[in-house]
Amino acid sequence: MADNHHDSKDDLANNYQGVWGTRIGFGQRPALLAVDFLQAYTRPGAPLYAPGVVEAMDHAPRLLQAARDSGIPIIHTNIRYHGEGQLDGGIWVKKAPVMSAMVDGNPDAEFCRPVEPAAGELVITKQYASAFFGTSLASTLVALGVDTLIVMGCSTSGCIRATAVDGLQHGFRVMVVREAVGDRHPAPHEANLFDIDSKYGDVISLDEALAHLNPVTQD
Repeated sequence: MADNHHDSKDDLANNYQGVWGTRIGFGQRPALLAVDFLQAYTRPGAPLYAPGVVEAMDHAPRLLQAARDSGIPIIHTNIRYHGEGQLDGGIWVKKAPVMSAMVDGNPDAEFCRPVEPAAGELVITKQYASAFFGTSLASTLVALGVDTLIVMGCSTSGCIRATAVDGLQHGFRVMVVREAVGDRHPAPHEANLFDIDSKYGDVISLDEALAHLNPVTQD
């Protein structure tokens, strides 16, 4: 039985080979997109607390610093709702009422300090999962001449996946850095990395991202 199960898994993996999983690689002009690295995901006891995001925070500052050193554009996103009842959150806040914490004055809605935006770095506020939906992100990237998005943040199965899908659909090469994204549970984390790498972008290692940003400094 164990051997049959193993064969079944191999068959499923082989089904993707030659069909999905083509590598697109970097283009000519990358930007770093830091998606929703907010304290709600890293504060123990918070409803949105996600251990995988805490792990990602062990690596994200290094990637952010490499992007700053390289001089590429850096864009951060956060989530904010306004007005009584978070009406601008629409059905999403009804489906996931835990998101209603994303309002001004709530410490959980603030950036994690190790990756908070520096002076001059753009912050785009969104109300839904994708960093592209209802925002100026695509227009901003086009104006900057960007063709490649290096993505870090959270959560893998939510805002990272939605952003990767929309990034592809807006014509950008999406590079999701495995060590710099995280989720509440390893199963959806890995499943969504698999899907992103198969269909929407390239899932790359931190070392690959660092080597591309600062090739001269890499061993």
